Amino acid sequence: MKRAPRFKRIATKPKRAILSNPLRDDDDDGDGDDQTPPSQPSQSLTAAVVKPQPDSTPIPEIPPDKMAILPYTFFQIDALDLAPRLLGKFLRRDDVVLQITEVEAYRPNDSACHGRFGITPRTAPVFGPGGHAYVYLCYGLHSMLNVVADKEGVGAAVLIRACAPISGLETIQQRRGQKTSKPVLLTGPGKIGQALGLSTEWSNHPLYTSGGLEILDGPQPENMLIGPRVGINYALPEHVNALWRFAIAGTPWISAPKNTLRPPSS
Repeated sequence: MKRAPRFKRIATKPKRAILSNPLRDDDDDGDGDDQTPPSQPSQSLTAAVVKPQPDSTPIPEIPPDKMAILPYTFFQIDALDLAPRLLGKFLRRDDVVLQITEVEAYRPNDSACHGRFGITPRTAPVFGPGGHAYVYLCYGLHSMLNVVADKEGVGAAVLIRACAPISGLETIQQRRGQKTSKPVLLTGPGKIGQALGLSTEWSNHPLYTSGGLEILDGPQPENMLIGPRVGINYALPEHVNALWRFAIAGTPWISAPKNTLRPPSS
């Protein structure tokens, strides 16, 4: 597996109080544009596989018995390293399987991260060990799924912004209340939480264990896009402009805005 590229880190400590309350709480429709256990083999997928759209990146046919749950150690790294490595991996809950196509990294001393508030009853999960879920409510409506990164106490996570459906399309459509297989179904962080049937009760759930919500290994994308994160104008300029948003190139399963994404510089 090719080593994921490294990206510029910004360690500047915020110099002013941040009054807004998000990882991000500013999206009112869920589309995101306002705003050491061992690895275990996964269970077989029994739901029908969703055929990708004609203009989407082809998804390799992977035998179910080869789709292993990612180990605990996979997540014990900086959120900026974990974010691009999550692209192409699979989220599974029961019959629903989604392929991760777009993410954002949130790091310590990041004025756009929930960790900036310190440990509170709401933010405590983001300070847990990497590999656990952190689910928070946006506008009291949308459940936003984040993958906690790094060691316990760091306070970092990766927001899942968009996915492509692999199986369980009928369940996804029912939960979303949309009878479509077009990208609008899953392009936005609130839509992901809804498609998976998540609530804040899923916070602290270990994503590296069998059962419930899991992250499975998947193919590394050939190319990706990077850009600034969405809807964080309340943050410090250096964090607003940081290129900590990552997406698979060549797929329509990316949330708005798309025009701020570009290939990484060589």
